[in-house]
Order: sequence, then structure tokens, then C-alpha cells
Amino acid sequence: MRRCRGSFVWAGSLVVAAALVGCQQPSASRAPVEMPRLTYPVTRQVDQVDDYHGVRVADPYRWLEDDNSPETAAWVQAQNAVTMPFLARLPHRDRINARLTKLWNYERYGLPYQEGGRYFYSKNDGLQNQSVLYWTERLDGEPRVLLDPNQLSDDGTVALAGYSVSHDGRLMAYGLSGAGSDWIEYRVRDIDTGTDRDDHLKWIKFSGVSWTKSNDGFYYSRYDEPPAGQELAGQNYHQKLYFHRLGTPQSEDRLIYHRPAESEKDWMISGGVTDDGEYLIIGVSKSDTTNNCIFYQSLAEPDAPVVELLNQFDAQYSFIDNDGPVFWLKTDLDAPRGRVIAIDTRRPDRGAWKEIIPESGDTLQGVSTINNQFIATYLKDAHTAVRVFDLEGRPVREVALPTLGTAGGFGGKRRDTETFYQFTSFNFPATIYRYDAATGRSTEYRRPKVDFNPADYEVKQVFYHSKDGTRVPMFIAHRKGLKLNGANPTYLYGYGGFDISLTPYFSVSTIVWLDMGGVYAMPNLRGGGEYGKAWHDAGRKLNKQNVFDDFIAAAEWLIANRYTSPRHLGIGGGSNGGLLVGACMTQRPELFAAALPAVGVLDMLRFNKFTIGHAWVADYGSPENPEEFRALYAYSPLHNLKKGTAYPATLITTADHDDRVVPAHSFKFAAALQAAHSGPAPVLIRIETKAGHGAGKPTAKRIEELTDQWAFLGWALQADASKLP
Repeated sequence: MRRCRGSFVWAGSLVVAAALVGCQQPSASRAPVEMPRLTYPVTRQVDQVDDYHGVRVADPYRWLEDDNSPETAAWVQAQNAVTMPFLARLPHRDRINARLTKLWNYERYGLPYQEGGRYFYSKNDGLQNQSVLYWTERLDGEPRVLLDPNQLSDDGTVALAGYSVSHDGRLMAYGLSGAGSDWIEYRVRDIDTGTDRDDHLKWIKFSGVSWTKSNDGFYYSRYDEPPAGQELAGQNYHQKLYFHRLGTPQSEDRLIYHRPAESEKDWMISGGVTDDGEYLIIGVSKSDTTNNCIFYQSLAEPDAPVVELLNQFDAQYSFIDNDGPVFWLKTDLDAPRGRVIAIDTRRPDRGAWKEIIPESGDTLQGVSTINNQFIATYLKDAHTAVRVFDLEGRPVREVALPTLGTAGGFGGKRRDTETFYQFTSFNFPATIYRYDAATGRSTEYRRPKVDFNPADYEVKQVFYHSKDGTRVPMFIAHRKGLKLNGANPTYLYGYGGFDISLTPYFSVSTIVWLDMGGVYAMPNLRGGGEYGKAWHDAGRKLNKQNVFDDFIAAAEWLIANRYTSPRHLGIGGGSNGGLLVGACMTQRPELFAAALPAVGVLDMLRFNKFTIGHAWVADYGSPENPEEFRALYAYSPLHNLKKGTAYPATLITTADHDDRVVPAHSFKFAAALQAAHSGPAPVLIRIETKAGHGAGKPTAKRIEELTDQWAFLGWALQADASKLP
């Protein structure tokens, strides 16, 4: 469980040598740059056939799921031996790299966080591989380095994955991850001396830590140590909640709560202590539903029982704060766009629940308590609105924001009068504001200095209709003076899943694309959380095709409105967004000139076999369910490639240490795509080493990967990178 905006949230004989011979892309309005034709490594096929509910499905590249085998390692090396030289020869690659590097080189701050009379925040000088954690006694005081991850590895691949400060401000529990893995190891640091204690905790994943009010230890969740060789791809089941007492070995940590039954092995369990120190709030989720449960334990007496306050998995619940035995929660129960309720734990029957903030027409994203008030963050057509209510739910004010964009933060404790938030938009670098909750006044605290002129760019929001008539919003950004001539290189980016909303944000990489004459388009697809539970449900399980239809309709709208044409249109997305790209390029290959599926879920019949994949069943459905299997099989990118089809120019990206979406998804899709593809466009896979799903990736690796993606996309869509400053 992690603290966010004041709430607890729930939060798989190979190769022949490659050769190069000449070829070029099809002709278009601007003469394309000639690039070599590629001969791909030959990937061995096996006679693996699985029976799914009477349907026999071949899986000839099953052996690529073993990322520990020498054969897979040789395949990776052979693919990179084709991809990397190709990318290195792309036109204007050096210019793109130089512009990315220059723009990236600006100071970036994290939101200040106050605990024990001290402020904590992160800062990156610009090109540091990892941000450095600082502390100070006053906001304007001299900062002191608390932790510099850049000192922990030569290549910047060790990252700070989370931290929590004790209530007295003297100790910090912090987690480190290596090479992008989701596995985290926690240690404890004395803040005054900067030295580590002996405490060392391992096999932690998808968990933060939460200190007791007495500062003698903290709660955290972990898995059992996996078998040797299964650390990255092995399945993650039976998560357990523990208490660690300072100064004791992990082997002596006290087990607080778990579900040992095999039928409940997919339950994920997290714990957090309330700000008053009186209760341990236990969050429980499981694979086959998007709903969760809330349990609690009184900390006033030793060995108090765990009380199952909400145990029906009937809605989503997020603990906000408590006033003694009265718990405030955000929920979508009987409110698809969210509301705030109060439950008196002395009278927990539903008839006694009290509604504090009713559902509105906008989607309630998060709620915190500051200055004895609720600060509620909403999504209004996929951009942020922030409203303040008193503890009875009466409106107090709306927090004025600079423009259409995204605000986040507002963390702290109920009696604090000060909090901080960050605001950003496509041409508005992330700026930190200090908010005085007593007066309602926001003052600028940190504004980054980025080498660009925001006035040079135009941002708009449009609405279009999907295949079934659903109205879908889309943000579009480009340089001012764009001509709607149907020839603009356009990058269409999407996600569409897991109740995750895409909102306006500043990115150096987007600015570089716009400076190349490109258009950036970001639709808010069903499956996300932009319009609450109904919007999410309309894009998951048996409704997943709606997401792809929304994305395809966005492409058709851009073409019909003369922003671009199929020859100049590329698509991209990562993780679940990688699935989106894979599904759309296999369903409509003629609609796009380029595709960038990143760390994608691409084998929809085996996604649940690895690491935490079983937790995605709530969104995707299960291959073990006959009806859901049919839906999955109908769009699974790996299984819908058709031999003899000319696919778009494709650059698949993944990493060898991705233990979220294991690289086998991308490996198998790349092998199948190269075998099926009949056109002249390159279909490549770029496999990063010592990296994972994305979190904690060093700045240097991020810039190099983005350079390759923009150079590839620019070449494929005929963007003019010579326009870059």
C-alpha cells in the first residue's frame, strides 16, 4: 500500500547470420531516404500445440519464454545485431539525440514531503541517471543529500523504488531496485548521520512500507523467496503482510495477515498505518475483479483481530483518513464516477453509512485531508479540476489551475495547513506550487527552465465518434502554423486499460517530435478511468475490442480532418498500450505506416503464466474461461499475424529484466512478425539490457531509446528532423 494524495491506494537451432542488402520505403510526397533491406535471424520453430476448450493453437516459439537459456540469449544477440546497426544509420539520428539531450538537461524537482519537522524531496540536475533525495529543516534551508542512487552503480541501473520516513523524522526506510526489476530490497537509514542500520529486507514487490506511530518498525508486504532461476519470470502468488521491528532480522518479522488457501493464492495484501497511529488498514485485491476489500486491525492492543470491514469485493474502496473510529473512504459503490462516504466502525452496517461528498458529473480521482478539509481531485473531460470541501461535504472553493492540464499531489496530514501540488500540460513543464489551505492561495515554488518557447505550440482537445457511436475525447498538440494538408507526420499514442487515465503532461520527447514537424495525438480510450467505472468496464474483458475500435476511429478522424494520411501515421503505446498497438497493427495494417509497441502484452493466451500476469485477468479475462478465451484469441496480436501481409514499419522495444510484462511477449511477437511479414518495411526488435518495464530506467538509457524511436518514426513517416534547433 502506498500513500498518494493523502489516501491509501491499491494499489515470456535458432539463428543464422544476418545480412544486409539495399531497399527503400514506398515513394510518397517527400523522397524517402534509402535504407538497407534486412535479412532477419531465422528463429527455430517447435511443434508445440495447446488445446483451449477444443481449439488447437500452435505456439512454435514457446522456447523463447525461457529467458535463462543460452539459445534465447543467442537469439537476443542476433536480433540486436540486425536492429542496432539499422538504427545507427537512420538519418538525423545524431541531431535528434543532441536535441533530446539538450532539452533534457534542466533541473527537475519532486514534490516536497514533510515529516517530523523536516522536508524531503528529490532533485535531478538534468542529465543525472537517477534523481537524488535531499532533506532540509526549512523550505529555504540548505539541502543535505540523504541518498544518491547514482553512487550505487556505475551505469545508473540501481534506482530508488520507494521510501518512507518515520514520524519523528529520524529514520528512513528506503527500497532499491536493480536493472529495472520489480523486486525491491529495503534498508533503513539514519537521517542525521546518513548511515544505514543492519536492517535488510528482501523479496518485496508491489509494496511500500508504513511506520508505526512509535517509530519502532513498519509494515510491508512480500512474497516467499522464488526458486533459483525463477526470480524474473516465476509467478507471484501468496503475498503476505508482515511487521518488521527495527534491529531484528527479516526471519523474525511477524506475519500479520495472509490467505494460505490455494484458491486465494492470487490475493494481494497491503497495509498502512493511519495518521493517528490507531489502526492498520489492510487492503485486499484479487485477480478476477477490479474491486477490492478493506480490513483493519486496532493497534491499541496487542494481537487484536483483523476485522473484515468490507469483504464482499462489491466495489472499489480507497481509505482516505479517519476521525477516531470513523473511516472516510472513496468508493464507486452506487456511484460509477466516485463519491466519499463515512463508516463508523462501531456501527458498520450499511444502513448507517453516511455520504459525505456525493457523486458528480466529473470523475473523482483522489481525495486527501488537509486543514480539516477534503481536497478532491476530479477529471473533467480528461483534465484536472480540484475542489475543496469541509468535513461535512459542503463545498468551500475550487483551486484555480493555470490552464487545461493535470494537477497532482495535495498530500499531507489532516491538521496541516500547507501542501504542495504539481501542474503540467503538453507545453507547460511540471511546475510545483505551495498551497495554503487556510487561505486557498497557491504560490509558485519550483518552475523548471526548459530550453523551449511554450508559445510556439498549440494544444487542443477534440471529440470524435467511435465505431459504435461513442463520443471519445482526444488531445492534439503541434507547432503553430500547421497546415492541414494530409501530409503531416503524426504520432498517435494510447493506452486504454486498467482504469488508468491519460491526461495532458509535459515531455521533452514530445517537444522534440513537434519540432520535427510532427503532430502528437492522444485519445482517451475506453478501458481507462477518464469517465469512471462505466468507461473502464466498456473497455475490458469481453468489451476489449471497443478500445481498439476507439483507437482506429481516432486514426480515421485524423485522416478525415487532413492532419495526416496512412502514409504519414504512426502509432505507439507501452505495456497495455503495447497490446493496443499490436492489436491495431494486426487488424488494420494498411492504416498505419509505423508502429512502436513497447514492453507490450502480446500473447493473450499465456499472459497469466508469468510473474504478476494473473492480476490482469480482471481487465483481460482468463484464457481458462471459454467465452473469455474466444475474445482473447480474436485479438491476441501474436495469434492474429497473417502470413503474406505487409505490416507497418515496426520497432518493438523490450528489456531483458522486465519482470512485469516478461520479454517473451515481445520475443515471440517479433519472431512471428518477421516470419509473416511480406512488405519492404523493417520489422525490428530492440532489446535493452540491464533494464526492466520502465521504472527507474537511467536517463542515459531513456535518451538513447527515445532517440532510436524518434529516428525510426521520423524516417518511416518522412518527418523532417533537419528542422530541429
